[in-house]
Amino acid sequence: MPYPTLMSPITLGPLTLKNRVVMGSMHTGLEEGHDPAPLAAFYAERAAGGVGLIVTGGIAPNPHGAVYAGAAGLFSDKDITFHRSVTDAVHQSGGRIAMQILHAGRYAYSPGCVAPSPIKSPISPFAPRELTGDEVNAELNDFVTSALRARQAGYDGVEVMGSEGYFLNQFLVTHTNKRGDEWGGDYAGRMRAPVQAVARIRAALGPDFLIIYRISLIDLIPNGSTWDEVLHLARAIKKAGANVLNTGIGWHEARVPTIATSVPRGAFVHLAAKLKAAQILPVIATNRINTPDLAEDILARGDADLISMARPFLADSAFVAKAAAGQAAQIAPCIACNQACLDHTFSGKSATCLVNPRAGRELSLRYDPAATLKRITIVGGGAAGMMAAIVAATRGHSVTLYEAAGALGGQLNLAKQVPGKEEFLGLVAWFTAEVARLGVVVNLNVRADLNDLIGADEVIIATGTAPRALAIDGADSALTYADVLRGAPVGPRVAVIGAGAIGFDVAEYLVTGAHSPSLDLAHWQREWGVGDPAVQAGGLSTPQPDAPARQVTLMQRKAGKLGRRLGKTTGWIHRAQLEAKGVEMLASVAYRAITKKGVLIAQNGLERLIEVDSVVICAGQISQRDLADQAIAAGLRVHIIGGADVAAELDAKRAIAQGAELAAAI
Repeated sequence: MPYPTLMSPITLGPLTLKNRVVMGSMHTGLEEGHDPAPLAAFYAERAAGGVGLIVTGGIAPNPHGAVYAGAAGLFSDKDITFHRSVTDAVHQSGGRIAMQILHAGRYAYSPGCVAPSPIKSPISPFAPRELTGDEVNAELNDFVTSALRARQAGYDGVEVMGSEGYFLNQFLVTHTNKRGDEWGGDYAGRMRAPVQAVARIRAALGPDFLIIYRISLIDLIPNGSTWDEVLHLARAIKKAGANVLNTGIGWHEARVPTIATSVPRGAFVHLAAKLKAAQILPVIATNRINTPDLAEDILARGDADLISMARPFLADSAFVAKAAAGQAAQIAPCIACNQACLDHTFSGKSATCLVNPRAGRELSLRYDPAATLKRITIVGGGAAGMMAAIVAATRGHSVTLYEAAGALGGQLNLAKQVPGKEEFLGLVAWFTAEVARLGVVVNLNVRADLNDLIGADEVIIATGTAPRALAIDGADSALTYADVLRGAPVGPRVAVIGAGAIGFDVAEYLVTGAHSPSLDLAHWQREWGVGDPAVQAGGLSTPQPDAPARQVTLMQRKAGKLGRRLGKTTGWIHRAQLEAKGVEMLASVAYRAITKKGVLIAQNGLERLIEVDSVVICAGQISQRDLADQAIAAGLRVHIIGGADVAAELDAKRAIAQGAELAAAI
């Protein structure tokens, strides 16, 4: 059997799971809907795909503990009925599901937020009110009520959220707990709240209900927990009645990335291994585990008992079934981009997936067999064209694809050159393999013309974009971002014109040396200052970034902070990386001319020469749609998608979604 350890059963208290794969907690935004059907369909499809245990997105134990006003909770019989629809769907699909109880504490986006001490979070607009001792008791009793209602709603267990800087985690550290009563003071007092939460749930529900406790292994904040404290808490949580320990990494306010694509795969598994070695409870390893091979290696080494993967189940609901069938190469890869999942969640949108636009839309975006089979010709083998080809072929259409380059991938082949975006290598490989597996006729090194489109029932133009030229003197002597990412030689001093996502990527490419920290855990830890919580409380050490490979100046025309339009949950990472490498960032720049000595600019009314050896223009893109216009004029049935439709930044999310939606409708 492929992946024998990963696919082996395990018993956790009252439950025996068919394998050791946990779908980790993710908030989708479907939890707040009036109709449970979309959420039920989302989870049921993952259960049918073979995952051993699903953990829901966070469900609040009371209204003021909700992450934001109106966020999901189990407060009424109506809520129980909603959740019963979800659990019934999962059970009918052969799955198991636990509900995560999440009290946000000071992280709540609400003026009524409460916490152990009245210390405002740097990522929340509201200062919390300090709870009295009696009120702490009442909050913990609400955890119990939530667990009781979860059982009424048909859940197989609960996960008590005690990590990532949420309410229970806030009690544990002096950073957020300044209390002098029984809920504060020394560590015995500070850990009383999380231990009591578990103990009270166990007392109320008895032995036949799964309790997972999510424990923070490394807080990555000042004055965080020590490793001895983590172990002390784990032993107390076991005594209180938990069945298994899920591992949480880093507080949300931490200035160290923990799940972004630039974080090395399995970056924190060594801490899960240390916890497992203490032989307290079964341990679930988490964070940046996105392939069955890595998951199997972790379990086979004895570093954990189970593996939690969250976003990989957005990318592919059949992850487990494909792995078990020896079809791991067919698993659509999670690239940890956050663009359609976490960025959506923190922007008040429903979560989906860049790689899999069906995620969260199982009822509305379907790839059912086509009623009428057609001949479809696609021009352009980038993200949009490849996704359209895959969905159309899946539905039974006959698909022919033309690509002017010698390989599929389009702009993704540029993105994969950027340090920290190595996951795009796997995405291009998956797209290419799926196109071949589904029988799409691929013509590489062919620049299609109108004659190639004649005879098709439907024509899809996905010819992408070209770099936009800059209309200033000397611009023809500069490099484009495409030139640089394809390996054009660049001097030691570089000016990058344009500070959108592409400009940031190019700057990162230019300042990083030959070795990407994302592929070297020790290197990455050193650059970000990730230490050992057994040595430094909270696991923070002093960052030691490498010297930049080049001196880079990054400029934009707009006023304000550079990178403001980058991803909501990842933009700060890119800014921090460039700042650590000494990149000069200039806003409100007017470009006058590019000369042999550099770039002549005006800023705040003053002219200045930026002396550099090379200039790279990242000033946007233009659509390449000449063939589309010809086909439309010829009366063909034409659809335009991706960059050929809208020449935005390298927006693979939009391109892939357009390709999928169009092909699903033909």
